[in-house]
Amino acid sequence: MKLAAPAALAATVLAFAVAPVLWHPADRAAMPVETVTVAPGSFVFRLPGEYLKADWPVDAPKRNVTFRRGFDIMKFQVSAADYAGCVADGACEAPEGGRKASADMPVTGVSYRDAVAYAAWLSQKTGDIWRLPSDEEWAFAAAERMNDDALGVEDDGANPAARWLARYRAESGTGARDAEPRPLGHFGTNGKGLADVAGNVWEWTTSCYTRATIAADGSVAQSIENCGVRVVGGRHRGYMSNFIRDGKSGGCAAGIAPDNLGIRLVRETPSLLASFKALVARTMS
Repeated sequence: MKLAAPAALAATVLAFAVAPVLWHPADRAAMPVETVTVAPGSFVFRLPGEYLKADWPVDAPKRNVTFRRGFDIMKFQVSAADYAGCVADGACEAPEGGRKASADMPVTGVSYRDAVAYAAWLSQKTGDIWRLPSDEEWAFAAAERMNDDALGVEDDGANPAARWLARYRAESGTGARDAEPRPLGHFGTNGKGLADVAGNVWEWTTSCYTRATIAADGSVAQSIENCGVRVVGGRHRGYMSNFIRDGKSGGCAAGIAPDNLGIRLVRETPSLLASFKALVARTMS
């Protein structure tokens, strides 16, 4: 087999990695999953992570993000019963907390690694390609329920603690916290039709935690990614270590720990999957 370019080699390696998903449909059982199609569009996105300017914490910069192609995302978070199917097949570890599997409750007590394992299992079961969203995709799909990370306080080098206190107040909110997971649909739908966005279950994304330095002109002078910590989307943006299954137990890299950790997946569109299959076919010829 002759490989024409590094890109072809990468495609071939990926093809072998997902071969069971692409080429053995007879082995899979039908497993309907309700999704919402998020239409193409643009929005202003505040970058995730921690940003410092002259050694003081500042708000992360914004950038314009355009999705030229829409994407399908689960309307609801993965239920406890659906995740239990993965556990029964030996492809996932049982969630932390010991809650009874239920079709009307979101699975919680799952780590980033658990979420990736579930996506691989669901892909095998359905024949579609399922994956976690990026933080950008999650924020775009969350629409009006995405809370801005800006703290709304002036930079004060004489009192940097003011920014951390403002962050604590913004994330903790007012009144009693509703930490007990609620049935699917309890928090209603957003403007794009997604249910329970920014409720009391945070959702894993593929985006890595970033620590960056801002130059005097406002540009990012230096940036370091820590992919042992991932961004989670919810009532506020969170940053959790890959192996943490219960935010309240620790492992939060910044801010207030999420109440619950759960899963919502993106499904690759048929056109993209067809293009991928065609690329694999050309590479293998």
